[in-house]
Amino acid sequence: MATRPRWSRVVLKLSGEALAEPTGFGLDSNVLTQVATEIREAREELGTDIAIVVGGGNFWRGLKGAGQGMDQAQADFMGMLATVMNGLALQDALERVGQQSRVMSAIEMPKVAEPYIRRRAERHLEKGRVVILAGGTGNPFFTTDTAAALRAAEIEAQAILKGTHSGVDGVYTADPKLDKNATRYEQISHMDVITKGLKVMDSTAITFCMEKKLPIVVFDLLAKGNVKSILRGEPVGTLVG
Repeated sequence: MATRPRWSRVVLKLSGEALAEPTGFGLDSNVLTQVATEIREAREELGTDIAIVVGGGNFWRGLKGAGQGMDQAQADFMGMLATVMNGLALQDALERVGQQSRVMSAIEMPKVAEPYIRRRAERHLEKGRVVILAGGTGNPFFTTDTAAALRAAEIEAQAILKGTHSGVDGVYTADPKLDKNATRYEQISHMDVITKGLKVMDSTAITFCMEKKLPIVVFDLLAKGNVKSILRGEPVGTLVG
C-alpha cells in the first residue's frame, strides 16, 4: 500500500439525516453511492478497517415520539429499527461498488442481519469487510453516538470519524449558521467540548471517549475525499482529543 494510514481501525459515525433526501427524510441514492465509494476507496488505498455506526433520524427520532407522549422506550426501539433500515441500504450501496460488507444488529433479526458479536465483527474486519453496526446499543435511552463510542472501544478502534452534513465541516465556537463570527476549532479537548456545551456528540458519548482516550474527528461527510484525507493524517475538520 502506498500510504500508511493514520489509524488502522476506525468507527465511522453517520447520522441518518446525512443519508437523507433534501427534505431530511428517506434515502438519497446519490449520497449512498458517494459514501459507499469513499469507504471502498479508503479501504483499498489505505487498508484501514472501517466499521460504521449509523443513526435513523431520517426515518424516526425517538425523542420526537417521546415528545408527543409516546413511551420513550417504545419510541427508542422504533428508532433502533430505523437504523437497521439505513444499515441495509448502506450495505446494498457498498456491495454495488464492490465492497464486501456485513450488517450486524444489536437487536436480533436473523433474516436480515447478523447478531452483533464482538469477536465476529473483528473477524469480518480482519477479512477486509466493512461492518455496519445497526440497532444502536440494543437498549433504549442511549443514542447512536453512545453506540459508536461503545463499539469503538469494544473492537479496539483507534478513532471515531463523525461525519456531519448540511455543510458544517467541524466544531465551531457557535452555530455557524446562526453566528457569522463563529470560528472552527482545528483541535479541542474532550473536556472543553463538555464544559463549553458544544454539540459534537451527546455528553455520555463524549465522556466515554474521554475516559477511553478515543479521539474524534468531526468533518463534512459530503465533501468528496474527506475520509481518505483524514486517514492520511491531513488536517480535515476538527480533532477532538
